[in-house]
Amino acid sequence: MKSVRLRLLTLALLPMVVLMPLMLLLGMNRWTSEYDNILIANVASDLRIAEQYLGRILDGTGTNMTGITESAEFLVELDQNPTQLAAFLGAKQRAHQLDFLYYLPPDQIAGPAHQWPVIASAKRGRPATAIDIFSATDLRALPGDLATRARVPLIETQAAVPTTRTVEDRGMVVHTASPVGQGGNRGILVGGILLNRNLGFIDTINALVYLNAATGGDRQGTATLFLEDVRVSTNVRLFEDVRALGTRVSAVVRGKVLDDGKTWLDRAFVVNDWYISGYLPISDSFGERVGMLYVGFLEAPFVAAKQQAYLVLFIAFLLLLAVSIPFFLRMAKGIFSPLERMIQTMTRVEKGDLNARNGDVGSNDEIGLVASHLDTLLDQVQERDQALRSWADELNERVEDRTAELKEANYKLEETFKQLVMSEKLASIGEITAGVAHEINNPVAVIQGNVDVIRQTLDTRAEEVATELSLIDRQVQRIGAIVGKLLQFARPSEFSSSEETVDIGRVTEDSLVLIGHTLSNTQITVETDLIAAPPVRIDEGELQQVIVNLLVNAVQAMEHDGRLTVSLFPEKFEGKAGTCLQIADTGPGIPDENLNTLFDPFFTTKLAEGTGLGLSISQTLIQRAGGLIRVRNRRKRGAAFSIWLPEAPDGL
Repeated sequence: MKSVRLRLLTLALLPMVVLMPLMLLLGMNRWTSEYDNILIANVASDLRIAEQYLGRILDGTGTNMTGITESAEFLVELDQNPTQLAAFLGAKQRAHQLDFLYYLPPDQIAGPAHQWPVIASAKRGRPATAIDIFSATDLRALPGDLATRARVPLIETQAAVPTTRTVEDRGMVVHTASPVGQGGNRGILVGGILLNRNLGFIDTINALVYLNAATGGDRQGTATLFLEDVRVSTNVRLFEDVRALGTRVSAVVRGKVLDDGKTWLDRAFVVNDWYISGYLPISDSFGERVGMLYVGFLEAPFVAAKQQAYLVLFIAFLLLLAVSIPFFLRMAKGIFSPLERMIQTMTRVEKGDLNARNGDVGSNDEIGLVASHLDTLLDQVQERDQALRSWADELNERVEDRTAELKEANYKLEETFKQLVMSEKLASIGEITAGVAHEINNPVAVIQGNVDVIRQTLDTRAEEVATELSLIDRQVQRIGAIVGKLLQFARPSEFSSSEETVDIGRVTEDSLVLIGHTLSNTQITVETDLIAAPPVRIDEGELQQVIVNLLVNAVQAMEHDGRLTVSLFPEKFEGKAGTCLQIADTGPGIPDENLNTLFDPFFTTKLAEGTGLGLSISQTLIQRAGGLIRVRNRRKRGAAFSIWLPEAPDGL
């Protein structure tokens, strides 16, 4: 009977001693993999925010430059003596926090010294802004001590590509140029910001990514701007108060990011410790990869958290094992004696003693019950077999029911998770959206001020362009309304929506007029079929914003030629009467894998042009009005967006 005892103990303890540790090991490995994936996803999101901020710096610098060249004040100063012009440009340089700002007259823009792509673009009448690398000679030719600021001594760095250089004297510059007059016929205004040692720029990126509670404010994060593989602006520390300027990135990261042009999203050794890192290549105006943008957070706290979790699970397992083994041994002792007696009875029956019985085995549990019914078991085999089959069928039905319930619960969990992810994204971009909205007010104020200057300058002749000036006034007011909606999008609790009864057909016709300048440079034909449809309840400015966004997206998708079809018709949705506006193009259409993520914040296929917020904001505005915005690929070619809104209950 020692073998029976051994087998029972083995069966009882095997799941606890062998299978449970195996399951724990598999579970911890899976958890570790998912944990690491979440860290990589976090750093990818951080890198996206840093990239957006760098793009905002480029766009803002170009916008400021264009605002100067188009201002009436500058045109007046341009005709004054050089001393007055220099004082004016100095004031604008300080106001827009530029490191240099100078004017190139028409007779000085043809030489080889000014053949930067941004200047060449300005010569063709198009303002341009890009990242450019200035040599030490270029920097010394500019006003101010930029060459000294840009100079960074190189520090020998472990795992970096070997080099004989001892100093980095080139400068990474946000380079912008804007034409003065029609096609630059009155010269070019050139300005820029030196990013070497620009600690305010890099600290702002770090604050946006890591000091905002919505994006994980407790992470120990760093940010860096590289000129090729040299840190020229960073908050990574060599020591407590010494930044790691002049240190270099590892050869592995350099090869993937600078040589191959790919984004690095993985752990990497940064100066003196391991970080969960993201590196993004930066290209200059010539299309060459000249640097990298980096964000990352310290890996050590997360490694410590994983190790602590492993330790807690291991200790919990040991405690459970220490408590369970004595309990199993005590329970087994009460099983062995009745089993031994039943085995003796079965042995006697096998030998022909049909009168052998178990009798009282001294147990009142299930084993005792089995022993008392052993004599009648053979007579009940067929009945028991049928009962077992019926029970198996019922069990299968219950399993199917529970499986269906689990599937439904899993679907609800996935939907809830998607909503949580969307809420987290919207929370993380709230501050950025509010900042962008406030920044728009500055150029709007400049435009409105210049319109007032035009009216005062023209005096009675202003009547000749009264229509155009009124149009500018209306559009400035519209920009102000859009800024308000952006602020409402960022802080919806501070604003209350104001809806009105709107004729979609009229708003659509107005929107087509607003994008006329975009269509004028293309071969795109516009077809409209605006059938009379019920009015709807929505803020007219919000509706026009959505329609203009969809029209511009359609025109950009078709590039230079195609057919833009705009249709309006009544439509019922889920039994509700309403109006549907459909905007269709003959562009390349939308990849199937992007259809489900098209309305996500920051999702865009125009990495160098768009922010990825247009469709997300449009969906929010339409849903808030009780409507629905949909997208599909057309059968032949192109995509079609549909806006459905419920009919206004009180009519026009």
